[in-house]
Amino acid sequence: MCIISISSIPLVMTLGNSMLIPVLPILEKKVDISSFQSSMIITSYSIAAIILIPVAGYLSDRLGRKKIILPCLLLALIGGLIAGFASWKMENPYTTIIIGRILQGMGAAGAMPIVLPLVGDLFKDDSEKTSSTLGIIETSNTLGKVLSPIIGSAIAAILWFFPFFSISIFSAIAFVLIFFFVKVPKGDNEEPDKIKEFLSKVKETFKAEGKWLTSVFLNGIFAMFVLFGVLFYLSEILEKIHDIKGVKKGFVLAIPLLFLCISSFLTGRKIQGKLQTIKRMMIISLIISSASVVFIGFVKEQLILLLIVTSILGIAIGAILPVLDTIITENIKKEERGTISSFYSSARFIGVAAGPPILSLVMKNYLNPFYIGCGVLGILLMFLVFKLVKIEEIEKTENEIA
Repeated sequence: MCIISISSIPLVMTLGNSMLIPVLPILEKKVDISSFQSSMIITSYSIAAIILIPVAGYLSDRLGRKKIILPCLLLALIGGLIAGFASWKMENPYTTIIIGRILQGMGAAGAMPIVLPLVGDLFKDDSEKTSSTLGIIETSNTLGKVLSPIIGSAIAAILWFFPFFSISIFSAIAFVLIFFFVKVPKGDNEEPDKIKEFLSKVKETFKAEGKWLTSVFLNGIFAMFVLFGVLFYLSEILEKIHDIKGVKKGFVLAIPLLFLCISSFLTGRKIQGKLQTIKRMMIISLIISSASVVFIGFVKEQLILLLIVTSILGIAIGAILPVLDTIITENIKKEERGTISSFYSSARFIGVAAGPPILSLVMKNYLNPFYIGCGVLGILLMFLVFKLVKIEEIEKTENEIA
């Protein structure tokens, strides 16, 4: 129940963002906004998270993981209510919706990133169980992505603004699960370092591990940027080119996400904390994602080919996410784990924030050059992994932690 409860957080936070993607075209018509403005409903959530995630990570290292997660889930709940009531009752609700989404992003900042160090705390003496649990956590995250377009489309078919309220309901469920079933790990109440000592240790960590951490952070940004950009693009063209709407569109959007989910689960079970396997999976994933993303614009009018290409891309992204989670969680000391993993989560949200608005700007005239550029960027990141992720150096740190 502890693992299930922890897994509910990424599920809820993913639903909080991804569930709105299939609803955005409806929102554009109901609220009379542009495609770029609708993309900001995703981006505003992510920007708030980017800014506050490092703060939440620091506080979780000092005060305890659970003491930060619970209030932040309440904040996400309140944000959903504000966005929902604005959509329901206000004549011009856009600004208030954005305010509600910012509050949700603040809630996400204090919940989702703390999951990774919490797993590291719970299973600190068992690297195999840690990587396996992180695979489950990332699978929960991706399962949320699979379910979100279906749930979002189905709920919006009843009332277009109800997805905002449903986010509050899911947040309340996660709050109850965490409150009752997650016990504070031994040592979570130890006297924390003073802020100067803490900052000094974090600085030392980045100085010692900065090369491979940089590679991991950039890969996290790239994976989420491509994923959310592609999802936003698919949501738009399924309606405009293929005339697929409502719940049917939700199921079609879920296809590449299902492959992503399965890939995350299997990868989490396979890597088992082995650094050589982790590096190999990063390289393979980047090659596959780079090779597949360049074709998306060329096959946009052929639905079957489009789904095949995006599903292959989903497999590659699904494989790299638990790998990145594991290398961060297992190779950073507990005292800095919350802060370092929060910087990583913040980096991922940069990709989430940037994907939809950039796609909204380029998809009319520069779609194919954009996706080709993404492919080139993926190859560059692959070479960066070759150069910066040194197994011997990381293993030395891992032994010091042990």
